[in-house]
Amino acid sequence: MPRLQRKSFDDPDEVRSFPHASAAVVSLDESTVGLGRWEPGWRWTKHLGPIAGTATCQLHHLGYAVSGTLHVETDDGHALDITPGSVYEIPAGHDAWVVGEEAFVTVEWGSSRVVGVGPEGPADRILATIMFTDIVDSTATLERIGDAAWRDVLHAHNRRFREQLNLFRGREVDTTGDGFLAVFDSASRAVRCGAAMIGAANDLGLAVRVGIHTGEVDLVGEVARGVAVHTAARVLSRCAPNEVYVSSTTRDMLDGAGLAFEDAGTHDLKGLTGVRSLYRLAGSGVTTR
Repeated sequence: MPRLQRKSFDDPDEVRSFPHASAAVVSLDESTVGLGRWEPGWRWTKHLGPIAGTATCQLHHLGYAVSGTLHVETDDGHALDITPGSVYEIPAGHDAWVVGEEAFVTVEWGSSRVVGVGPEGPADRILATIMFTDIVDSTATLERIGDAAWRDVLHAHNRRFREQLNLFRGREVDTTGDGFLAVFDSASRAVRCGAAMIGAANDLGLAVRVGIHTGEVDLVGEVARGVAVHTAARVLSRCAPNEVYVSSTTRDMLDGAGLAFEDAGTHDLKGLTGVRSLYRLAGSGVTTR
């Protein structure tokens, strides 16, 4: 549960050193913030690539540039200079290097948990409720309304869904093109958030599906891994339009939560052993926290 707290980079939880760079890292429960300093001559492929073990940086970055200039080139050919005073976002799949003779100093969220750490760790293994969503018939809708209108609809969809994640204290892990992957520390809030997302999508003339499962996941920075994540994705694959489906594991955790479910049958979920019982959230518009 979020709580009032503060920490200082003058007394960080961790000081991490890399070739030609360093970072002070503080953690506020689930949030991690880093103050990084990247010296003149630093380049990701030269100095961090050997540590990460990938051809380009596979982290998503969100930050604020304090001083210096960083040049970024993405795997799909886009390029950008990040200058002092900029709030920036860098997608996974990029190279970057410091421009000029001044160090690039930045404050970053999320990615600071694992930047400069090898692929073997660290990972936070936690019990979480995992939610996948997607838009029903998104390709057909795109073809019907065209690229420009679809971008507007998708932006509105993403904005509405992020509002619901904030309201129900969900943590966005990834977007899947026309949907979201999010984790919650409460199964009941996840289900209620799913119902609210269906209502928000319907307001935009969209139908969505929501699949939910509870289990242990490995959180490495902004990446969620583990069998539980795959199980939630398979639950989504069985979900009907404008419905919230949950696994039996999640259903068992919700006794006494004031939520009603209907039996959605047993299913073979691709890649998982045995048949699994799934349940459908009864009714709609369940938005009470």
